[in-house]
Amino acid sequence: MVAVKTPGMSTLDVPENRLLIAGSWQSPASGEALPVLDPATQQAFHHTGRATAADVDAAVAAARDAYDGWSRMNPSDRGAILGRWSQLIFQHVEELARYEAQDVGKPLSDARTNIFIAGSILGYFAGAADKLHGATLPSRSPDNTGFTLREPLGVCALVIAWNVPAILMMADAAPALAAGNTVVLKPSEYAPMSPLAIAALAAEAGLPPGVLNVVTGLGPEAGQPLTSHPGINHISFVGSSATGRAIMASAAKNLVPVKLELGGKSPNVVFADADLDAAVPAILESIVENAGQNCYAGSRLLVEEPIYDEVVQRLAAAMEAVKAGPWHEDLDMGPLVNGIQHERVSGYLQGGVASGARVVTGGPGGGDGWFVKPTLFDRVTPDMPIVREEIFGPVLAAESFRGAREAVERVNATPYGLLVSVWTNDLSRALRVTHEVRSGQVSVNEFANSAIIGFPFNLAKESGFSQGGGYEAMKEYTSEKGVTIKMRPLD
Repeated sequence: MVAVKTPGMSTLDVPENRLLIAGSWQSPASGEALPVLDPATQQAFHHTGRATAADVDAAVAAARDAYDGWSRMNPSDRGAILGRWSQLIFQHVEELARYEAQDVGKPLSDARTNIFIAGSILGYFAGAADKLHGATLPSRSPDNTGFTLREPLGVCALVIAWNVPAILMMADAAPALAAGNTVVLKPSEYAPMSPLAIAALAAEAGLPPGVLNVVTGLGPEAGQPLTSHPGINHISFVGSSATGRAIMASAAKNLVPVKLELGGKSPNVVFADADLDAAVPAILESIVENAGQNCYAGSRLLVEEPIYDEVVQRLAAAMEAVKAGPWHEDLDMGPLVNGIQHERVSGYLQGGVASGARVVTGGPGGGDGWFVKPTLFDRVTPDMPIVREEIFGPVLAAESFRGAREAVERVNATPYGLLVSVWTNDLSRALRVTHEVRSGQVSVNEFANSAIIGFPFNLAKESGFSQGGGYEAMKEYTSEKGVTIKMRPLD
């Protein structure tokens, strides 16, 4: 095996140009490799396998062969294996964090947090593996008994994005595996390293060969053959709305259920009575964390008129203090993940100015990598692309409002519905806004809470539909079977 050459890497190596199929590292059928680039230097630090439809066939076949044994295993034993895997992730946090940080370009401390979250998700579902159950139903007759069974679906295809790959992998793989399914995972070609390394630890934990397979490669060459494969029984996808629609159309041909986590345009809604000392740092973090490359990023700022100027000034000053650099310097923010994303975000910066918005602070970045400064626009209008469309970068559009009714109207004016963060000390107002906004998640006086155990990553509108790693996520990877029994009289 060829180790990834990162500072301090020691015990957990991922081989070059290999796929993980049926429990072993295999060369792709094409024989070709894809470079994995460090976004801070634009230089390749690894090469991963370029899977084809033939590799997807092999991975699905391996998952199909492993399904009977895994699905029929004592669920407590399944949970024990997943629990050991979780503990191995915690034991290798530093190595895994280095993979994810260099892959995506994020600061090392942020990547370390992502790995902890991934391990915690897996540990949660390890404990839930033997707690999935049906229901006993009432009967109109004493001669009849009815109940339901929860059964795994079969082979699950997971196609994830590149921004938080370890978390996205576990949000789908953990509940799918805990429920008794087998998995074929396709990570993004831009960030495959932490999923490959985490999957390699599964075998050490005792996961049987073929239960989890990882095929790396390009969307048309590996992703499309996987999501359209007749041997797949469920599809989970994290990515753009356009690709999500294409996957739904493909799944419809095979009548396969789909889980979609798509885009977002999440607002922070700040009322005049809000605690700005708490709100401003959280708003800053919501747009600069991972360089704004999060579906839930707080890319809209709605501020009640009396405090609008103060919030904009304080936030601009906070943005100007953000330090950006390569992953190993562990600063406040890293670069964008690749040249495509850099060009996209730069286009929104130019378009915002051209449409009449004012740049309060920020703009293009410098250096050799794909850097963009944290950018704050104001004097925006609701019809501007920087207000309505997902940018996926550290770009924030600020606008003022008068009263809660107008705030709700502004929140609901975009096609997305992922997260709304409400800042107010008025509990009645907070609850009213919570009920009126169309969003899968609402946070009050915080942003994107991670303290609630089993909290569902719910979505609405064009953000998709999912139970996203939450307390009922295993149901998404099972079917419910109804059973009735007509009892004979006692002899």
